[in-house]
Amino acid sequence: MPKVDEKIEGMYQEVLKRNPGETEFHQAVLEVLECLGPVVTKHPEYLERKIIERICEPERQIIFRVPWQDDKGTVHINRGFRVEFNSSLGPYKGGLRFHPSVYLGIIKFLGFEQIFKNSLTGLPIGGGKGGSDFDPKGRSDDEVMRFCQSFMTELYRHLGEHTDVPAGDIGVGGREIGYMFGQYKRITNRYEPGVLTGKGLTWGGSLVRTEATGYGATFFVNEMLKARKNSFDGKTCLVSGSGNVAIYTIEKIHQLGGKCVACSDSNGVIYDEKGLDLDLIKQLKEVERRRIQDYASVHKHAKYIPNGNIWEIPCQVAMPSATQNEINGKDAATLVKNGCIAVGEGANMPTTPEGVKVFLDAKIAYGPGKAANAGGVATSALEMQQNAGRDSWSFEYTEKKLEDIMINIHSNCFETADEYGAPGNYVLGANICGFIKVANAMVAHGLI
Repeated sequence: MPKVDEKIEGMYQEVLKRNPGETEFHQAVLEVLECLGPVVTKHPEYLERKIIERICEPERQIIFRVPWQDDKGTVHINRGFRVEFNSSLGPYKGGLRFHPSVYLGIIKFLGFEQIFKNSLTGLPIGGGKGGSDFDPKGRSDDEVMRFCQSFMTELYRHLGEHTDVPAGDIGVGGREIGYMFGQYKRITNRYEPGVLTGKGLTWGGSLVRTEATGYGATFFVNEMLKARKNSFDGKTCLVSGSGNVAIYTIEKIHQLGGKCVACSDSNGVIYDEKGLDLDLIKQLKEVERRRIQDYASVHKHAKYIPNGNIWEIPCQVAMPSATQNEINGKDAATLVKNGCIAVGEGANMPTTPEGVKVFLDAKIAYGPGKAANAGGVATSALEMQQNAGRDSWSFEYTEKKLEDIMINIHSNCFETADEYGAPGNYVLGANICGFIKVANAMVAHGLI
């Protein structure tokens, strides 16, 4: 990776100074700024109008307390966040994450990434993110409902289909979206389906939304492989995680002829050299909400590795689909050494800067999250289109639109990298392509 251009270095130092302790946010900003040297040389107006300084400062940051009662009557206080980062291209769009690790720095990193990811989709959506340090794991449906209702009682005043449209993320699925939508409807007295995406199919949701991030990441990797005269056919693949993104990444890889042999959860790794039984994983994770280790009690030949490192298993395609910074420099080197030729990020920033450098130096096909996992938010925007038109599209039609969007993102990243003298570098291509579109809109809108 290039170093930060001297014209931009002071801006990065200011970000560090203004946002102390927010290491994930610092990492996300640095990854983008490292790519912008040639851009500001070509477009000096971005420096004159302080576009980079403005893009690194959220338009609005909302922090609030969320009081709720558990089933025993005990009162709990969590903290809620919504960072409305940039609305140059459209209403703020980005998920809500419920996880104990959530704090302002995590939300800002995710929101900053979302600006460029949403820009790359080519759809009219700005960037934002939100969530809470609430942990839904082990909580009853009633407890989750009470928390979601309390959370939305504060957040609703900041939302609207033309203002800010949240979706799900880690810890927020169809159940949580349903409870939050119900509370929004109750408070506002408006059935406004376009205010939340990831809704149930019977009340305004979109077909393919559940599958979108995993399918989209796989489509993107397929395009990277095609660009190298290759394909998924016969490839051994690893997919970390076993949530929504991982499950549908595995499904699409299998459809395209690849074989996934391992996935994981926070407790360990399951390795099935015959190929993962996706129906069983769906039953364990989507229906019974059990741990991935239970896979081995059904398929005795499979190996469960407690607290294992999935990236030590040899593969040709790796798709990190769990959480940030799950692949470090050592893991990346192991993957390359074991014959990995392509990496597609289904999660947000799952590779550390050291790991990214290893992949780029090895010149393997590496698709960064802001490009590779944009399929989720792209399909959220398609859900907004259906809501605005009081319409509902077929699965096949929606999936084809998603595939076309991912092919277009790949083309734009590929061509931009080529234009800026770094052919095959999707990190540089994605960052520059996403940035320029937002920057031009900010210039057009004046000093706001």
